[in-house]
Amino acid sequence: MSTTQSAIEASISLQDYYLPAAFSGVISLIAISISIMILILVWRSKPRLHTVRHLLICNTSVASILYCISQSLNYVFLIFLRSDTSDMSCRIRGYISYLSMCAVIYSFLIQSVSRLFISLYSSSHKWLTTFRAHYVLIFIQWIAVILIPLPALVTTDIRYRPTSMCFVALRFFAHVVYTYVAYYTIPALTICLIYVYIFIRVKKASRRAQITIRSTNSSKRDLELLRNIFIYLIIYLSGGIPSILFLLTTNRIIFLISMVTISLAVAIEKLMTLVMDRDMRQIMMGLLRIRTRIGPLENSLTAARIVENLYTIQQTK
Repeated sequence: MSTTQSAIEASISLQDYYLPAAFSGVISLIAISISIMILILVWRSKPRLHTVRHLLICNTSVASILYCISQSLNYVFLIFLRSDTSDMSCRIRGYISYLSMCAVIYSFLIQSVSRLFISLYSSSHKWLTTFRAHYVLIFIQWIAVILIPLPALVTTDIRYRPTSMCFVALRFFAHVVYTYVAYYTIPALTICLIYVYIFIRVKKASRRAQITIRSTNSSKRDLELLRNIFIYLIIYLSGGIPSILFLLTTNRIIFLISMVTISLAVAIEKLMTLVMDRDMRQIMMGLLRIRTRIGPLENSLTAARIVENLYTIQQTK
C-alpha cells in the first residue's frame, strides 16, 4: 500500500466521490440495459439482423457492458470496500478498467476495418466479408486489448491511494501519455484515415462511368454506415474530453466531472446505435406497432367478455 498523494489527490475527499459515483452508476445501468437490449434484439431477429455488421455491433455492446461493470466496481471498492488496501488488487482493477476502455474504442476500429473490406475488397477478396473473417477480427481485437494495457499490470505505476481511483498517477507522465496514445489516439486516427480513404474512393468511383467498386448505391450505403461508426466514435471520445482537460489543468472539479462523462458517452452511443441503425430501428418500430395494436384488441376482447358475463347473469336470473 502506498499513501503518497499529489496535491490534487490530497484536495479530494472521499465524500467528493459520492455524487459523481451515484450518477455514473445510474448511467452505467442504463448503458448496460440498452446494450443487453441490442444483444437480445439481434439474437431474436434472425435472419434479418444476422449480419457481420450486427455481429460487430454486438461485440461493441459486450465491450460497453464490460466497461460499465469495471467502472462501477472501481467506485464500489473506493467507497464501500475500503478494507482492501492491496497494491496488487488495485493494479488488477486498474488493468481491467484500461482493458475495457480499449475494448470499446478498438471495437469501433474493427467496425471501420470491416467497412473497408466490404466497400473496397468484397469483389476481389470475398472471404474478407465472411463471418469467419470477422470472427478472426474480433479475436485479434480482444488479444490486442488484453496486451495493450499490460504496462498497468506489470509496472508499479498503479498503487493503492486512500482517496483515489486505481489508475496511473499523474506523476508517472510517460505511462499517462502511453495510455492516451495507445488507448485513444492511435485507434481514433486509424478510424479517421479509413473513413477518409473510403470517402475518396467512393467519390472517385461516382465520377467514373465504369464503376469498379461494386455499385454506386452500395458504396454510398457503406459510406453511410462508416459515417455512423465515426459518429459513435466522436460521442465516445467526447466523454474523454474532461479527462484530457484534467491532465492539462489538474483541476479538481474537472476531475469529478470526468468520472461521469465517459459513462454518459457510452450510454448515449448505445442509444444512438438503436436510433441510427436502420434495420434495428425498423424492427423496434415494428415491435412498438404490434404492441399498440395488441393493446386495444385485448381491451376489446376483455370488454366483450364482461358484456357476455353480464348477459349470462341476467339470463340466469
